[in-house]
Amino acid sequence: MQPVTSTVEPGAASAVEHSSCRYRARAWWGDRLVAESTAAVRAQEPGQAPALYFPRTDVRLDLLQDEGRQVTCPVKGAGELWTLDGKAPAPVPEWHAPGHGGEDDGLVDGRDAVWSFAEPAAGLEWLAGLVAFDHDRVRVELVDLVDGEEPREASIKRFPTWGDAADLIDIMDVRPAGELRYVSAIRPSHTRSVVEASQILGQAIVAAMRHTAGRRAVSAHLVMYRVADTNHPLEFDLEELSSGRTFSALLVHVSQGGRRRATVNLLLDVTAPGVVAHAAPPPPCAGPYDSEPYDMSVTGRDLRFVDAAYDNDSAAPVGPPVIDSWLRFREVPADPALHAGLLAQFTGHISIAAALRPHAGVGQDQAHRTLSMGINAIAISLHADVRADRWMRYHHHSTFAGDGMTHSECRVYTEAGELVASFTVDATLRGVAGRVLDDRTAI
Repeated sequence: MQPVTSTVEPGAASAVEHSSCRYRARAWWGDRLVAESTAAVRAQEPGQAPALYFPRTDVRLDLLQDEGRQVTCPVKGAGELWTLDGKAPAPVPEWHAPGHGGEDDGLVDGRDAVWSFAEPAAGLEWLAGLVAFDHDRVRVELVDLVDGEEPREASIKRFPTWGDAADLIDIMDVRPAGELRYVSAIRPSHTRSVVEASQILGQAIVAAMRHTAGRRAVSAHLVMYRVADTNHPLEFDLEELSSGRTFSALLVHVSQGGRRRATVNLLLDVTAPGVVAHAAPPPPCAGPYDSEPYDMSVTGRDLRFVDAAYDNDSAAPVGPPVIDSWLRFREVPADPALHAGLLAQFTGHISIAAALRPHAGVGQDQAHRTLSMGINAIAISLHADVRADRWMRYHHHSTFAGDGMTHSECRVYTEAGELVASFTVDATLRGVAGRVLDDRTAI
């Protein structure tokens, strides 16, 4: 991380966006708490990772060494850099490329790890009195809990995060852009800029349910055949195949920059009372509060794995090709289309991990680096109205891996055990001989 220097043009203070952080923020230097605040500020510069600024009064200034080294940023103004006292354990990276380990002694020093702008540039006066930490050296985290929630609802999210659940909901909330056309908002990523296939599936479901004005998507099948970029909007062109008194059939063509990326075939229904009813019962497993919270870099969304079965590490213990996860959003607008879209958005996240789980020495930490992984197709059936702001259990079961592909058969249950959706996932899983992929863009 480059803590002070900016890549935007000098004088472009308006390009630095900032917002108050609604969560308690903490900064740790090893096992020492060096800052804690409920009034932190998130700052975002184009093309850079966000930074979290703490009020100076909430920082352990006694741990800062020296007087501070004077520096100047062409965008943010005159500032100071400090060194933290002593060394701290090196953060464990998600993945090491061959020959790229951490410090030899497993420690990181605190040189130039803390900074503040005593004389911010014009337009950035809000920076005065705030202190930030180098997130690559200092562990900065958010306590994902809001007033009124029980302590058991809390989870910890390492900063920088991708964003909040509200940002994800905004992306899923596609906008009308003419007859039979919708477009998505964008949220540029400072790391990986590839759109997830299951996000596109969820967005297509939202567009189709909006178009049919109250009909529920009961079946959707996505085929992904070209990579999409998070830095540009997606265009959803709807083709009406039929529209009767009860059922509607739509084909959604998903494009970006005038080039097709995916196609989603949907069936929607007005629904009716059932003549008969049965559902596959949920396999027994621990509930959400007896499962392990997992940080997937989105605040406002709680994700937990039964028996801590999900692990990116290639050295993780092997297990059966089954992973159960619990998912819940804190706040979702009262819009059935968004709830259905959010359920679909998570269908592409865990199925490949379930396929890899029985096999030693291979994991998702190699994805888009030494292994080519990606979702090719998702087929989902929605059996009932869903509530994404209540616990949803995703039961992922990989039934096949071979010939460069994986297949998973999965279900979604409520906390009470009601089956609300079933889906299958077909994915690519292939080795890359003789080269290391660029994980920011590769599949």
